[in-house]
Amino acid sequence: MKKINEYLGDQAEYLLGHSCKTFDKTKLTIPGPDYLDQVFLNTNRNPQVLNSLSRLYNSGNLAGTGYLSILPVDQGIEHSAGSAFGPNPDYFDSENIVQLGLEAGCNGVASTFGVLGLNARKYAHKIPYIVKINHNELLTYPNKHDQILFGTVKDAWNMGACAIGATVYFGSAESNRQIREISEAFAYAHELGMATILWCYTRNEAFKTKDKDYHTAADLTGQANHLGVTIQADIIKQKVPETNGGFKALDFGKTSKEMYEKYTSDHPIDLCRYQVANCYMGKIGLINSGGASSGDSDYAEAVKTAVINKRAGGMGLISGRKAFQRPRNEGVELLNLIQQVYLDEKITIA
Repeated sequence: MKKINEYLGDQAEYLLGHSCKTFDKTKLTIPGPDYLDQVFLNTNRNPQVLNSLSRLYNSGNLAGTGYLSILPVDQGIEHSAGSAFGPNPDYFDSENIVQLGLEAGCNGVASTFGVLGLNARKYAHKIPYIVKINHNELLTYPNKHDQILFGTVKDAWNMGACAIGATVYFGSAESNRQIREISEAFAYAHELGMATILWCYTRNEAFKTKDKDYHTAADLTGQANHLGVTIQADIIKQKVPETNGGFKALDFGKTSKEMYEKYTSDHPIDLCRYQVANCYMGKIGLINSGGASSGDSDYAEAVKTAVINKRAGGMGLISGRKAFQRPRNEGVELLNLIQQVYLDEKITIA
């Protein structure tokens, strides 16, 4: 706790002492050892999906807590291998990616067909595999906001994956096709007994104005989460909200004054609580992304994001670049630091 306070610095009291007055914590489904029984026991997920979810939640340093620490490395496709692995070329070798997740005690490693398939027989039984089935390859010029399937759900099942991951760019011109495509993929994954994780990102050039970027607005990302749960994602991945009022600023969509006056505030925990509320009041877990590596400030940023997510009622962090774009021992240290936030019983739901 002392180390966590040091990394939070002058924001320690602001974040650790905050009491949420928007959605009361008693209304939320809180992560815990009985989370799977509490939420999924009576759902339409078959017993094999429950097996896969159980393996994910009962692996690594956070096993049995209801919280998740996932290592995601798909940036070799999403951003270009050179930009992703240039800071640490060891990770051009895909086996090092899996080894990092293992050594750091992550619940699972989320990566591409190429990375996980190349190492499936050696590691799929040692750490839960989450195969990211679609990507924005970014080699098309000019770039476009689209996600293309790079393999099949059956391929992921054959390599021993316990879950698949996918992205939908809500708000993009291609979102209707992506929603249909991933809905079908998730249904088939559930049929085969795998869990599903959705990267619920917003993408539209109009969401970025001259003055502000609303891609991470609480109201827009919250609605993306709500749509993601609707297509039966078992876990929602979302960026931490950095602003609010996207619907109002862009003058579209349906809103209510309560969205802004009653159910959100300017506090980052309250903004994240709105994301959790849109995940059916926390019944489907929200994991926030760790974001880009900023160098020396990565440790402090990772702790802050984890504290916001946990105190909002979220389920964990999915942090990649902050960990793999540095030496292995430092990456392990950073991921362990994130896990300590979720293990510390003094850090409670706001």
